[in-house]
Amino acid sequence: MNQERPGKQERMWAVAAHLSAFAGFVIPLGNVLGPLIVWLLKREEGAFVDSQGKEALNFGISVTIYGAISTLLIFLFVGVLLLFALFVFWVVVVIMAAIRANDGIPYRYPLTLRFIT
Repeated sequence: MNQERPGKQERMWAVAAHLSAFAGFVIPLGNVLGPLIVWLLKREEGAFVDSQGKEALNFGISVTIYGAISTLLIFLFVGVLLLFALFVFWVVVVIMAAIRANDGIPYRYPLTLRFIT
């Protein structure tokens, strides 16, 4: 199966969908809202933007759920460690996803609950 590489615009918006998760540093739930906004506005740009936008959104939702569970586990003294590990994992895989999207390679986040298909 010979698949065509996404165009420059498509790759740029896919990268934006992934990196917009870092809006979570600025606004509450920005890690979900950033990818959601990019995906809703640019999903018609092409199949690559649509798939990577969904992937970034699903990962943002999943990380939010994992963060909430880890916060609850602070009372069992493992939550702080889990929150730290989750933060490092989140930053690393978002950067990896953006690099792959820039190369036109679809990225599937690990440990992601797929709510939007």
